[in-house]
Amino acid sequence: MVSPVLSPVLKYPTDIVLVSHVLLKDLNNQGIDRTPFACSVMFNTEMLASDLLGPLGNIIGSGIFISPKGVLEHAGSVGLSLIVWVCGGGICTLGSMCYAELGVTIPKSGGDYSYVTEIFGGLVGFLLLWSAVLIMYPTTLAVIALTFSNYVLQPAFQHCFPPFIATKLLATICVLFLTWVNCSSVRWATRIQDIFTIGKLLALVLIIIVGLVQICRGHYDALQPSAAFEFSQDPSVGQIALAFLQASFAYSGWNFLNYVTEEVVEPRKNLPRAIYISIPLVTLVYTMTNIAYFSSMTPEELLSSNAVAVTFGEKLLGMFSWVMPISVALSTFGGINGYLFTSSRLCFSGAREGHLPYLLAMIHLKNCTPIPALLLCVRFTLTGLSSCTHNLINYVSFINYLSYGVTIAGLLYLRKKRPNLARPIKVNLLIPISYLIFWAVLLGFSLYSEPVVCGLGMVIMLTGVPVYFVGVQWKEKPKWLYRLVEKLTYKGQKVCYVVFPQDDPSETEPLTAKATD
Repeated sequence: MVSPVLSPVLKYPTDIVLVSHVLLKDLNNQGIDRTPFACSVMFNTEMLASDLLGPLGNIIGSGIFISPKGVLEHAGSVGLSLIVWVCGGGICTLGSMCYAELGVTIPKSGGDYSYVTEIFGGLVGFLLLWSAVLIMYPTTLAVIALTFSNYVLQPAFQHCFPPFIATKLLATICVLFLTWVNCSSVRWATRIQDIFTIGKLLALVLIIIVGLVQICRGHYDALQPSAAFEFSQDPSVGQIALAFLQASFAYSGWNFLNYVTEEVVEPRKNLPRAIYISIPLVTLVYTMTNIAYFSSMTPEELLSSNAVAVTFGEKLLGMFSWVMPISVALSTFGGINGYLFTSSRLCFSGAREGHLPYLLAMIHLKNCTPIPALLLCVRFTLTGLSSCTHNLINYVSFINYLSYGVTIAGLLYLRKKRPNLARPIKVNLLIPISYLIFWAVLLGFSLYSEPVVCGLGMVIMLTGVPVYFVGVQWKEKPKWLYRLVEKLTYKGQKVCYVVFPQDDPSETEPLTAKATD
């Protein structure tokens, strides 16, 4: 066997490439057809409909049914909370325009992580990856899964909260089922996303229509200017910043397609088109949904409700109030699927860069799905189901905004560092500058208002620094460690039936070349 080459970072010896070919030979000898693998390396999102509906499905999840209470609580008035929802969508639009430029300038899957790694280098990229894998995606998935199970079980426990063990069990079943779907077929995963996106949009349209009917009947006392700006507390910049963080949880997922850029058909055309259509549409839906809520509920009723949509349905839909729990279940089910899809691709991209074990960069022989990456994401998510995550929304949103700001700052740095780089989309500089000004104010006052919650996120992110220097920068690792990793990787390949994407020259050619040296 060729002697190991000490590649930079958790990249293992070049023997692993040979292991892939050995595994292929073993499987071929067992009579397993491996020709589908040779036909297509990367998972293809084949239709523009999926590209357009993907962001909608990933953004519209449990947030619109959780965040209104938090936004109103921190904003202090109905009027200001509606302004926060509209401005939150506007900020996402600015951010998505910047991401559109980055997406076609650096056409790699992985979103923020890939862009920051390309622009600022390994350490900053690794820290974003570290926080996303450990915190952002698992916690968000856990929140959405628990919301799904709560709303499904709520009709059976009308006068009390569902038992936590039942909630956790149903959430676990939901996550495991969608993991199986994503492991089995990209086509199934995208179809589920499209179907449930349409279903949830129809449900939200129902809420909006019922709300408009209420307004036409004269039930808009809470929306009149004199009442809408009656503050329950003295407004402060810090509290408004926290209201934006709560709203941002509902908007999270707006950069969905940047995580699967390599899978989007004609990304230079469809990526900006999907972003420009989906973000304004989501902003309109969210704002009108909140207006509908306030047409039937007073601010006090909304703040006292633990399930806003259920309360809304009970007041206005009568015998059809069961529609609301089902609607929320549809919405969150699609949201879980979307987050699983993007988080697994982030792990896949991190492994390709050498920041995570190489096993996570491998795909299934027949299905071409990143099974090891999906299993890692699910493992952390199931851990998060063991605790209450509602109080962590500010903390997750803080880290999300932190990564967005660093990424958009990278756009400005790239403009200065490589001014002649081909940019099929080039936004006005005022757009990233305006976003970063808002970003700095938001994070600064959020940290001031919630130093423990927001500071904890920064601390966890910074714990990735020693991990990076030990696992990535330390190149002279003992050979026994390489051999151990090689054995574990081979066993993982056998269990998951995965190999490196052969047709990707950035992965196989350099390593194979090293192996023959």
